[in-house]
Amino acid sequence: MNEALRTLASRWRADPGGTYRTWFLWEERLKNFRSIRRGLGQVVAEIDAGTFGAAYKGSSLETVVRSIAEQRQVFRGADHAFVWKPKLRIPDIYESRENLVAFGRFLDSCACTSSCDALVAAIRSLDARQIKGLGPATANLLYFLHPTVMPPFNTAIAKGYGALTGARVKLGRWGEYLAVRRGMARLNTELRDLLSNDLGAVAGLLFDIGTGRYAPPPVTDDAAARAAWEADLARVRAEPAASAVGDEADATHTTVQTWLRDLGRALGYDVWIAANDRNRAACGGRLGDGCLAALPPPLDAAPGAEAIRLIDVLWLDREGSVVGAFEVEHTTSIYSGIVRLLDLALGGSAASVRGLFLVAPDDRQAEVRAQLRRPAFRRVADLAVRYLAYSDLEKNREAMGRFGAGMKPVEAIARTLL
Repeated sequence: MNEALRTLASRWRADPGGTYRTWFLWEERLKNFRSIRRGLGQVVAEIDAGTFGAAYKGSSLETVVRSIAEQRQVFRGADHAFVWKPKLRIPDIYESRENLVAFGRFLDSCACTSSCDALVAAIRSLDARQIKGLGPATANLLYFLHPTVMPPFNTAIAKGYGALTGARVKLGRWGEYLAVRRGMARLNTELRDLLSNDLGAVAGLLFDIGTGRYAPPPVTDDAAARAAWEADLARVRAEPAASAVGDEADATHTTVQTWLRDLGRALGYDVWIAANDRNRAACGGRLGDGCLAALPPPLDAAPGAEAIRLIDVLWLDREGSVVGAFEVEHTTSIYSGIVRLLDLALGGSAASVRGLFLVAPDDRQAEVRAQLRRPAFRRVADLAVRYLAYSDLEKNREAMGRFGAGMKPVEAIARTLL
């Protein structure tokens, strides 16, 4: 089985349509960690202050969970467990203040420790309360706090684990999740050179087994069964529609970054490209060609520098001050882009940032406006974050680069939504 497992993991890593390449290595997955952690902190703060409310819709929890659910494959449908179901009255955290406070304390405890034992203790304490409808789907929140300790969990992952190990996993029980977590950790250790310290990798492998993309290795040493399995493994699989859509979205995102890169340089600015995007192919070269290789020292040492390095495009003047910051949100969560802009503006550099822009397709204007109006972003109005539509940028970028000067051309086409 060990040899067969290694064969399976190697094939999975190389599969362009598998979750390793389409999700685990996806740059936006990494970008979302900080924004989701920050969002969970906002949930805890609102619960403590008594301002969380009595509904999921419009809450800070909905903002965070939706940004998780918008990620590819593994987290699709992650919001279902938290959506209020009035006929079943679950999950029972919206009407019961006592249960809501317990949930908030659980999130706070998990965020404030890195000890695996403490995390398991927090889970067992929450489980002991038997809050109706609040089960192991909550582990998808924990993953973004502790990705090397707490794996994601859903039906496909549980099914994949069962197919690989022969275990029967009951999805709605915390005890089952903890048992699967231990098994996943052992599997991850066994395949460490092919997977990652981040348990998202092993979860992705199990997800692809659970959805039927890969069959598990045969449990017997039957030569015919092994040959049939290896033939299936070697068969070229058609790319799934979701992957094709994702690739198209990535290409569009890169195109818009290229527009902003070229426009910024034409206007006389130094340009920074997000650290995890600079090696993307663009215009016969790399997206980061001709751009800064490092942030100026004061910005690199600023609070939130980890998030600032991931902002899609920055324009800087000759003194190294940021004059324009652009987050391109083609299909991904607008929430995470706003958080990165706030990290820049509220990290001691607000006075030197002239423009903060969310760049998105024209049909996302209403969504951008709705996100900017969320209570969690009450500082946004003071910072004048604006919306830059794809069509306006595409139509005017060449003229702005040829005849414009400074930030005025961009400010002229940007839209104020608050």
